Amino acid sequence: MLNDFLIRASLAGVGLSLATGSLGSFVVWRRMAYFGDATAHAAILGIALALATDLPIGTGTLAVALTMAVTVSTLATRGWAMDITLGVLAHSALAIGLVAVSFISEARTDLQTYLFGDILAVSQGDLGFIWGGAVLVLGLLVWRWQPLLTSTLNTDLAYASGLNPNREQLVLTLALATVVAVALKVVGALLIGAMLIIPAAAARGVARNPEGMAILATLIGAGATLAGLQLSLWQNTPGGPSIITVATGFFVLSASLGKMRRR
Repeated sequence: MLNDFLIRASLAGVGLSLATGSLGSFVVWRRMAYFGDATAHAAILGIALALATDLPIGTGTLAVALTMAVTVSTLATRGWAMDITLGVLAHSALAIGLVAVSFISEARTDLQTYLFGDILAVSQGDLGFIWGGAVLVLGLLVWRWQPLLTSTLNTDLAYASGLNPNREQLVLTLALATVVAVALKVVGALLIGAMLIIPAAAARGVARNPEGMAILATLIGAGATLAGLQLSLWQNTPGGPSIITVATGFFVLSASLGKMRRR
């Protein structure tokens, strides 16, 4: 039994890393960290919606995350101040979600699980949902890789190449919402942004090209997951925070190596 749940947890973390490695690279390049947090915080509201309507948690989370992501993207194209908009939407969605969850008796005891994840309790059904979403996101990013990269590097160049940067932004928005729904069981709503940003930031310090950064970020995320699980079992610490702690260690090591290289 120990081996069974460890294997499921490991596969869940590795599957999530396949999506967060490439997507996290774009989040870092486009400076969308706060955007990711806003979408992730809305997941709590999605949980309340799912529990109140007897929908699967993943369905409710995905629906609300998509709504939040599309709303933010739409307001951005209309000239709204993004820092204020994201701040209001992110914290409002989190607060409203927590209030809504408090009215649902069966959700109160699981609140910490929703906030910080419970990777060691991943079931076979959860595993299928995580890998299905991760493969979908990875396939979408591979398919749109060059247009996304061109739009990220230079908007004018993207227009000159016949691309629509707003459409590429929508692709990232959909991918981000899917990752939020997929990652909820693994690291929870409060740490999804960290799983996107920290491995990608660590890879950025040593990678030589965009593709190398995405691949390295995926490997760092998978390595942090496996090492974090071992730390969790060894020290009896929460799984999600343990994974992010190890990822932070990779980031510190990467930053040190990058500094030594510049010297």
